Amino acid sequence: MNLSSQKRIASKILKCGVSRVRIKAGKEVEEALTREDVRNLIRKGHIWKEQKKGTSKFNVKRKIRQKKKGRMRGHGSRKGTIGARKPRKEKWVESVRPLRRLLRELKDAGSIDNRVYRKIYVMIKGGAFRNKKHLLYYLKDHELMKVKTKKKKEKKTKPKKTKTKKPRARKPKAKKEEKPKKIKTKKREKKRK
Repeated sequence: MNLSSQKRIASKILKCGVSRVRIKAGKEVEEALTREDVRNLIRKGHIWKEQKKGTSKFNVKRKIRQKKKGRMRGHGSRKGTIGARKPRKEKWVESVRPLRRLLRELKDAGSIDNRVYRKIYVMIKGGAFRNKKHLLYYLKDHELMKVKTKKKKEKKTKPKKTKTKKPRARKPKAKKEEKPKKIKTKKREKKRK
């Protein structure tokens, strides 16, 4: 039995290729000639389309999750040079941006003046500092940071009232009883008498 015409009609209705159309053999299918007949067979379940075959993304997604955690990045799974894995420019951007941000914060806070800012900015561009700690160490070592002195301002306003505590009643110290002093007599005098 030749069902090619039914398959062709079904593929247009199901919006898929002819190779994906599946048909249960039977008299009803053979007799179906019009599009309406084929639609009825699809509703009954005699004709259906097979799911498209493709590569599952499950394993790929699992791998990505593991790599985010830092797994599966050992020497055995590396391909390409260090520069290919992480470009030099990307590394540069990662190191320079925090330094420039710190420098800007110091300038805004008034810890460094504009002249020092420009000098250090150029040094950062030249790659003089390894990290933020190194930059701060350089500034302190060369005494380029301003040290802010806190001035105590005398307040004109009245001081806040604090609850006055009553002084504790102290117990009077007990006087030590004086022991009568022993009179020392000279032994020699007693012997003579």
